[in-house]
Amino acid sequence: MATVGFGLTFWAWNLISPMSGAYKDRLGLSSFEQSLLVAVPVIVGSLGRVPVGALTDRFGARVMFPLVSAFTVVPVLLLIPAKDSFAAMLVVGFLLGLGGTTFAIGIPLVNSWFRPARRGLALGVFGMGMGGVALSGYFTPRIAAHGDDLPFWVVAAALVLYAALAAVLITDHPDRQLPTASLATRLGRAGRLKVTWELSALYAIGFGGIVAFGVYLPTYLKTWYALSPTDAGTKAAGFALVTVVFRPIGGWLSDRVHPAAVTSGALGLAALTAIVQSFDPGLAPGGTIALLCMAAALGTASGSVFALVSQVTPQRQVGSVTGIVGAVGGLGGFVPPLVMGAIYSAKHSYSIGFMLLSDLALAGCVYAYGRMRTIDRG
Repeated sequence: MATVGFGLTFWAWNLISPMSGAYKDRLGLSSFEQSLLVAVPVIVGSLGRVPVGALTDRFGARVMFPLVSAFTVVPVLLLIPAKDSFAAMLVVGFLLGLGGTTFAIGIPLVNSWFRPARRGLALGVFGMGMGGVALSGYFTPRIAAHGDDLPFWVVAAALVLYAALAAVLITDHPDRQLPTASLATRLGRAGRLKVTWELSALYAIGFGGIVAFGVYLPTYLKTWYALSPTDAGTKAAGFALVTVVFRPIGGWLSDRVHPAAVTSGALGLAALTAIVQSFDPGLAPGGTIALLCMAAALGTASGSVFALVSQVTPQRQVGSVTGIVGAVGGLGGFVPPLVMGAIYSAKHSYSIGFMLLSDLALAGCVYAYGRMRTIDRG
C-alpha cells in the first residue's frame, strides 16, 4: 500500500513536466519560464518532506497517507482551469508539491514493520514508487492525446480511490512511539544529529544523480548525440527504469552486507562510469553501457542509503530524519543540470561536467566506506 501510494502521488507530482511543451506553446513561455514551471512542484515537494516527515512521527502514516493523497487531488484538478494562465500554473504547481512529500511518510511506516535484517529490501521495494515519475512521463501525454483534461481526471480518481483504501488498509505498528516534543523541537533534534547530514550528503549524490539525469539526460542525448526527441525520451526512460529496478537490489544487498559498504561500492561504480562517459564514447555500445551502469549504481546507492537510515536513526526520529535526507536528496538533483548546462554553454563540452560528477561520487565512496561503515548495525 505504501509503494502504490508513493507511486500514485509521484505521478501526480510530475504531471506538469510531460505537458510542459504544450504549456510553453499555449502560454508563449520562454525556456526559463518553462523550466520554472517544472521546477516549482519539485522544489516544494522536496522541502515539504521535512515537516511531513515530522508530522508522520506524531500522527502516523495511517493518518498522513490518506490525508496527503486526498489533498493532492485539489491541485491536480486545479490544473484544468489554471492551464491558460502562467501565474495560476505557478500557484497550482506550488500546491502540487504536496504530492512529492509522501516519501517521508512511507519510509517510517515500512521501517517500523520490518526487523532490521529485512528492512533494506523492504525499503528498496517501497523506493520503487519513485517510478511514478517515469509512469507519468510515459502515460500522461498519451492519455492527453484523448483529451487535454483527461490525465488530471484519471489521476484525481486514482488518488481518491487510494485515499479511501489507505484509510482502511494502512495500519501503524502497535509499538510505535509517540513523540512528546513539538514539531520545531523534533526537527531541531534531527537537524543536530551528525548522521542526518552525513546521510543527506550521500543521498544527494545517489538520488540527486537520478533526479539530475531524469531532468537533463534527454537534453544531453539530443545535444551531444543528435538523437530525435522521441529516441532521447525513450533512452532516458530506460535509464529511469534501471534506477527503479536497482533500488530494491541496493536494499537487498544491504541486508547481507553493511549498507555503508554497498553505498561505497555503488558510488565507486558511478565515479568510474562518469569518467568513461567524460571521454565521449560513441552511444552504441560504449555510451549506452556506461550510462546504464551509472543508472544501476545510482539506483543501488539510493536503496542502500535508506537501509543505513533505518539502522542508525532512533525509531521515533525516523520520520524527521527521513524528511531532511529526502529533501536534500531531491534538491541535490537541481545542481548538476545547471552546472552541465553552464559548462556546455562556455566550453561546448560535457566532459568537465562528468569529471566533476566522478569526483563527487568518489568522495562519497571514500566517506561511506571510511566513516559510515564504522557505525554499528542496529
